[in-house]
This record gives sequence, C-alpha cells and structure tokens, in this order.
Amino acid sequence: MKKDFPIYDISTISEFKKEDILISRFAPYLETHPNLCLPHKHNFFHMLLFTEGGGHHAIDFKEFPVTPFQIYFMIPGQVHSWNFEGEADGFVINFSLPFFKSFLLDSAYLEQFPFFSGVLEDCVLFLPDELQSEVLRLFNSMLTESEAGHQQGMDMIRVLLVQLFITLSRLSERSQSKQRHGASYAVFKKFMSLIEQHITTLKLPSEYAALLHVTPNHLNSVCNMIFGKSAGEIIRDRVVLEAKRMIINIELSISEIAYKLNFKDASYFSRFFKKYAGQSPEEFRQATLHINKH
Repeated sequence: MKKDFPIYDISTISEFKKEDILISRFAPYLETHPNLCLPHKHNFFHMLLFTEGGGHHAIDFKEFPVTPFQIYFMIPGQVHSWNFEGEADGFVINFSLPFFKSFLLDSAYLEQFPFFSGVLEDCVLFLPDELQSEVLRLFNSMLTESEAGHQQGMDMIRVLLVQLFITLSRLSERSQSKQRHGASYAVFKKFMSLIEQHITTLKLPSEYAALLHVTPNHLNSVCNMIFGKSAGEIIRDRVVLEAKRMIINIELSISEIAYKLNFKDASYFSRFFKKYAGQSPEEFRQATLHINKH
C-alpha cells in the first residue's frame, strides 16, 4: 500500500548527506520540495527563520501566522505543514542528533533549550528588533560555512548554532522559569521526558510521580508552577496529541490506534478523544484530510 503520510530524513530532503546537517535559503529549498507544504514528519531537528512571506504554518495541528523574523523549532516526530501567501523566504536548518554528539560532552545538552522541548508555546519565537541583525548574521555565517567547505567548517557551524541557541533561549519565559525554580524545573523536565518515553503505557500522574521519587501532590505543584497545568492535564494533552499524529495516517484503523495507545477498546478511545479534541477520531481524520486537499 502506498504511504499516505511521509516521514522525511535529511538524506531524503537533501540530494546528499553532509555531516547530518542541511543549511539553505528557504525559497530554493521550498521550490525543490513543494510536497513539504503537506503534513509530514521529520526524524531530525528542524528550524526555520522567516524573512519574507505570509500565510500560516502548523505544528502538531496548531496554526501560527507566518511573519518576517519569526523563527520556529521542531523536534523529531512532530507533524508539520505550510500554507503560504505570496513568496516566502528565510533560512532553514535541519540537523540530526548525531551532528552534536561527537562535539558536546553532554549528549542531553540540547534538551536544556525550551524550544527543543516539543512544547508548542516554546517552539515559535518572534525576534525583537534589537536581535534581528545578530540572528541574521549567524544564519548567513552558517550558510557561508556550509557552502565553502573550509577545514573544520562543520565545527564552526556547531559553534555558531550553539551561540544561536543560547541567544534565543534568553528570550524564552520558560528559560527564565528554569533560573527561578532550579530543582523544581529539573523535576518538570524529567517528567516531560518520561511522558515521551511512556506515553502509550503510563497515563496516571501517580505512575510518573513514582518514577520521579516524588509525591503526586508535589508533581502537580511543580507542573502548575512552571507550566500552568496539572500533571494529569499535561499527560492527557500529550495522549490526545499522539492520537492525532496517528489518526492522520490513514493506514491505521481507529481500533489499531486505540490498541497502540493502550486503551481497552476502540469505543472507549473514541469517547476519550471526542471529549478532549471536540471531534470523533473519524471526524478529525476527515476534517484534516479535507483541509489538506485544498
């Protein structure tokens, strides 16, 4: 059966694989890969700075307007699509986790940056006027290094990327929260990481609290303080998101999705999904497919 829902890696996007990274101006990248406007997943990290254009793009089914000097970040597994109005341009960078692993002693270094958390509220940033020229300089420098092929050019790109990440992380409220809340933020980050690992099997805050060696009440307090939601709400929202990601793959039946998400039956899963997504699984699938045909 033909795959209706694509998952791309860097070697698919690029005509060649160079050190697990791709750096390009966005207009020619989009011209070469017009199919990327349709919903798709990446198995790599993806970031895009818009310098021109309008319309909207969607990350995990949430739409964002396209405006100059907006930058967004995506982690592997997220669903993405574009719908532009007029000509769009900017810079795009795709890189795999191994691109940094040989360079950084801490393999989890990127996880400290809020925009690589997969949390939608943190993955789209708008650059203030005073940062625009500096960020443009960094992107242009990385593109120049990528095209020049200088000795140790990839290491220079890594250095420039880390500089960019640190600069942008200072814009993030979540980064400021990390500084304010210290140990509590560490618990929250570990909780979010555990959800990603166990989303199909563990659904209760008490189960995650046990893994974190804290009480459920303490976990709830931490989540409310840092994220503004209870632990249960965060888990539930992540289950709904995982369900949406599966539902748009028409090769999977609703019963198969219910099984993969560890619901006792398809009927219970459908009731859960409709309660929190506002549509039945089939309604969501049809609405999403209909939107993307236009």
